[in-house]
Amino acid sequence: MAKLVSKTYGDALFELAQEENRIDDYYAQVQMLQSVLASNPDFSRLMNHPKIDKEEKEAVMESVMKDRVSPELAGFFKLIVINDRYRDIFDILEYFVSEVKEYKRIGTASVATPLPLDPAQKEAVEKKLLDTTAYTSMEVQYDVDPSLIGGMVIRIGDKVVDSSVKSKLGELTKDLKKIQLAQYETGTQI
Repeated sequence: MAKLVSKTYGDALFELAQEENRIDDYYAQVQMLQSVLASNPDFSRLMNHPKIDKEEKEAVMESVMKDRVSPELAGFFKLIVINDRYRDIFDILEYFVSEVKEYKRIGTASVATPLPLDPAQKEAVEKKLLDTTAYTSMEVQYDVDPSLIGGMVIRIGDKVVDSSVKSKLGELTKDLKKIQLAQYETGTQI
């Protein structure tokens, strides 16, 4: 249900940004709001509190948004409060950001390696990602995972490329177990 809500509202905001030819403007405002909301968890607790009525929440939202975002975005956030969807605000904003990135052909990737990569290695990874995708730029988050032993795991959206030694050892183990099981079932031995 939350995905449907975030998609519905996120699509509506993206369409508004397109109609008004203000995608970059809304994108910047939404990123600023994501940062502000993430650093103020008490605000979210207030906006989600069941004993505070919608009118009070609307007034709080209006005062917080005033002079910080465009009137259209302020109205959009007011609509979220009126429809009692504030609990989905982070998902809605994240969906909007991902739509803008797709529209602008900005890829987002996560790269895990057993050791930190140096700048030249990172540059080579980013170049390879750009060469093998339709994106014109790439935002890459690098993580270190010593359990990988060697190689790397790359995630872009729901796609995963796993060239880690850990993964290859796991596949080899499965193959060996299949061979052992087949030998046991047929009664043959090596």
